[in-house]
Amino acid sequence: MRVGVVLEDENGVHGNVCAHFGQCRFFLLADVDKDKKKITSTRIVPNTAVHGGGGCVAVDEILKYKITHVIAGGMGMGAQAKFAQAGVQVFGYSGNVQKALDDFMNNALGGLDACKDHGESGSCH
Repeated sequence: MRVGVVLEDENGVHGNVCAHFGQCRFFLLADVDKDKKKITSTRIVPNTAVHGGGGCVAVDEILKYKITHVIAGGMGMGAQAKFAQAGVQVFGYSGNVQKALDDFMNNALGGLDACKDHGESGSCH
């Protein structure tokens, strides 16, 4: 499975999960063997859609990398709905990327509420 993690910077697993999905500058793509609880490979790619039309554009950008799951600090309901339609499970996390991936592999991550910046409007983030 491939997990997409939104990054604040280019520090990969040593950095932090970006708090705002649509404003992340980079995505970490982590290929994970969940049975063995092991990350088999990672790569960092730029988010070329950084709020160029909102998080829904960023959803299209990260989906190009064939992710099966996504971890973000915050995300609007429009972006969450677009991920759900694509069959991608969304998880919320605040803090270190490596810890987020460890928690993912141990089934310890929860879902994600709508970002408070957008209230109940459902607009993309």
